[in-house]
Amino acid sequence: MTLLPKEIEEKLPPLYSTENIATNDKIVKVKFFSPDSSWIWLGVEFDKKKKLFFGYVKSLYLGEWGYFSLEELEEVKGPLGLHIERDLHFKEQKFGKIKELQ
Repeated sequence: MTLLPKEIEEKLPPLYSTENIATNDKIVKVKFFSPDSSWIWLGVEFDKKKKLFFGYVKSLYLGEWGYFSLEELEEVKGPLGLHIERDLHFKEQKFGKIKELQ
């Protein structure tokens, strides 16, 4: 599976472009997850050259805003050896509306 197809990459705004938007109003464009753990990555902005996202990363008990690398997502495996996947059913939405975070 291609983690970041061109049609999604083109929709991601560049880094720092949502700085002045309230956290709950930021639009999450893509969701990645580890099928064998509780980790999720929510992409809000993307630098095409550096292949770097800005977004929200959540594990079982912790979540925080920050940067994460597409290349690292493509390489890392979960505890059972499964690769990170893109949620094919995820529809872009405001951060404050994402059910997994409530």
